[in-house]
Amino acid sequence: MYESIFKKYTPERENLIYILHEIQDNHPQQYISEEAINAVGKYLRIAPSHIFGVLTFYTMFSTKPRGKHIIRLCESPPCFLKGSDKIIAKLREILNVRVGETTIDNLFTLEICACLGVCGNAPVMMINEDVYGDLTEDKVEAIINKLKGEEK
Repeated sequence: MYESIFKKYTPERENLIYILHEIQDNHPQQYISEEAINAVGKYLRIAPSHIFGVLTFYTMFSTKPRGKHIIRLCESPPCFLKGSDKIIAKLREILNVRVGETTIDNLFTLEICACLGVCGNAPVMMINEDVYGDLTEDKVEAIINKLKGEEK
C-alpha cells in the first residue's frame, strides 16, 4: 500500500503531512501504524521519532485504530455556550464510549476538537467529512441511528 502512495510524492520532508494523510485515509481503521511510520521514515529519510512527534502534535492523525465513522464534536466557546457539553454527554450515552474510544462494533470513534469553523451553527459536530450543526440531543440520536442503519 505504501509504495503506491510514495510514487505520488518526491522523497522530500515537505511531503510528510500529505503522505501521512493518504496513509491514514487509505487504512480501513483510519490510523497510522508503527509499520507505516517506519516505511515513511525510510522513504523520506526521517527518524521515526520525528514522524511520531508530528502524528501526536496534530489532532487529525491517530496512532491507534479508529471506527468507520469518526465523530468530532467541537468544544469551542461558541459551541460550549450553545450546549456542546450536553451533546457530548448524549453521544457518550448512545455510543457507550468515552472521548477517544471506539465502539465495540468498530463503527464509531468519539473525539473532540477545538473548532470546526461553523460557529454560526453551534453546537456542531463532524462525522467523517459531513458537518452537522444546530445540534440537539434528539438530533444527535437520529443521526447516529441513521448511521447505524436503525433510522426510526
